[in-house]
Order: sequence, then structure tokens, then C-alpha cells
Amino acid sequence: MAQQQSAAIAANYRDGYREGLRLGGCESILKRVRVPEPYYRDVKVLYIPQGFESIDSGIRDALQKNVRECVVGTAEGILEAARAHRPDLVLVLNGLHVFPENQVEQIKEVRAMGIRTAIWFVDDPYFTSSTSVLSSHYDLVFTHEMNCVSFYKGLGARRVHYMPLAVHPELYAPRRISPEYDSDICFIGNAFWNRVELFDKLAPFLTGKKVIIAGGFWERLNRKDLLGEFIRPGWMAPEEVAKHYNGARIVINLHRPSEPGQDNQNSFGLGANSINPRTYEISACGTLQLTDWRKDLVQYYRPGYDLETFTSAEELQLKLAYYLEHEKERREMAWRGLYTTMERHTYTMRMRSLLALALAE
Repeated sequence: MAQQQSAAIAANYRDGYREGLRLGGCESILKRVRVPEPYYRDVKVLYIPQGFESIDSGIRDALQKNVRECVVGTAEGILEAARAHRPDLVLVLNGLHVFPENQVEQIKEVRAMGIRTAIWFVDDPYFTSSTSVLSSHYDLVFTHEMNCVSFYKGLGARRVHYMPLAVHPELYAPRRISPEYDSDICFIGNAFWNRVELFDKLAPFLTGKKVIIAGGFWERLNRKDLLGEFIRPGWMAPEEVAKHYNGARIVINLHRPSEPGQDNQNSFGLGANSINPRTYEISACGTLQLTDWRKDLVQYYRPGYDLETFTSAEELQLKLAYYLEHEKERREMAWRGLYTTMERHTYTMRMRSLLALALAE
């Protein structure tokens, strides 16, 4: 019993020391991040959120810092809010899922009032069956998917811009968390079929490690006999996600497939080349990220420097094993990813770029 207690104390000490070292390094990195120059647009913006809290809150806070007034409306009341507030710009996030069928009619009437309208699609290209209908009704279209720019232009949208996603540092940042969030390997997201295939292949390797797999549809797994104990089913709030990212030694990021019929409404069959918001959110927590490859990843991060990449389950397993054993390399790469994210990829920076394009004559 005494030996067990001594071992537990020693393990707790090592974990505490390691976490203190990680957070101390993160704090040092954050002190080096340059504060953006003041930026102000003398305009009123009506923002219509989608319901993606980690994105909506980042955009809302960034707008409040950069414009005279930001009014937050609802999907059902776009026209009513436009009439009441007479904004210079109506910015709609995504326009999908929770938006009513009369969205297009509302936008037409808003435009008839002489108010500029913009939509930012952040689910591309997975719902082109719907976005293809919406795109031509807005003055400006922003999309986080590079493949969709020419697509929307071809459908008649006059002003289309590529606008990548980002991170909200108030939600995703290094922080001290309780031991219940500790893990060797963490993945958070729904069980799209490519993810099921990957984790079924990894199952024997993951056995015996502290693993967290959270999200919906993980009953699709074939290797529930080995992975079942790791599953935390259902939706997870962004605050909880950030805690799990902070508590993990490594976070896996695997993008969803874009093929029609793969849990998508991508009837036009557009491929996906752009990175998801988790790419920024994981690195913003000061944790090492292993992500699958997307073509425009290199525009924002340096693979092998800010984060690691993989193209197969076999490569991922080798890199997981390596970085679990090489703590110093893992920690230093995570710090570099943190710096790159906070220096270049916050919603404050994205909103400045978006406003400059949206308000240009």
C-alpha cells in the first residue's frame, strides 16, 4: 500500500511538473504575440448568427471591437432588424440549418432598402445543394473553401471572396484544467465514415492508453470492443472542448469527407481543400495537433514546425507513438503552433479583412 501511494504521489508530481512547464511556455509565447494596430470602421453591422457558438462569439466580439455598432439579430427576424436598425451591412453566417424558408425573400427586401448584404459560408462544400440556391441573392459571398469561389461565381454571384476561418481566443487558449480532462490522445467530432475507418484501424494501438473520443454517431465503430470505453457520446460545448484540448498530449484532427452521400448534401460533388475551424482551435490551446492533409494548410501553418500531418492510419500511428515518447519535441511544436495561431489567425484579424472587402465600393 505504501509503495502504491508513493508511486501515485510521484506520478502526480510528474504530471504537475509537466503541466506547469507547458503552461509556462505558453505564457511566454503569448507575451510575444503582437497586439494588432487599432482598426475602426464608422459603420453599423447587423450580424445574423448561425448557432455555432465558437464561431459566432468570435465574430460578434471582433465586430464589436472594430465597428461603431454591432447589432446581433436572429435568422427569423433579419428584415425586421434591418428596418429597426438601418445598418450599413447585414452579415449572415452560413444561412443554413436554422434559417427559415423565407430567407431569400427577407434578403431581397433588405437589399431593396439600399442595405448591403453579405453571407459567409462556413460549411462548404458539404451543403452545396442549399448554398448554390442562396449565393446569388447576396451582394457579397464569402466562403472558407477555396474550391467554392469559382463555383459561386459560375452561379451568378457577383462578388465572391475566399475567407478562411479562425479562432476565438476567449474560448480557445492555454489554461489550467483539472485532472479529469487529462488524456494521451483526444479526438472530438462526429463519426463520419472516414473517421470510423481510421479509429477502427487504430484500435489495437490505442488500447492501454488514455484516450478520449467525443461526438455523435460513434456507434458506427466496428471495434467498440476495444474503443467503447473511450467514447463520450453527444454534443460537447466549446468550453468543454477547450478543456479537453488543453488536457491532451496530442489532439487528432481529421476532416470530414466531401463526397455526396457521405453525410453530406454536396450534390455538386465539389472537393474540399480548406482547413476546418478545429485546426485553429486545437493549436490555440497550446497542444500538439496531428491533422490530415488539406491543400491550403500550408498557407496558414508549417507542417513539421507548427503541427504534424498524416495521410494514412499507419503514418498517424507512427507519429502518435513518436510524439508520445518525445515530450520536448511535442511541447515545442505545440508552442510554435500556438504562436502562429494567435499572431495570425484570430477572428479579429479575419473581420478586418472581411469588412475591408464588404464595405469597398
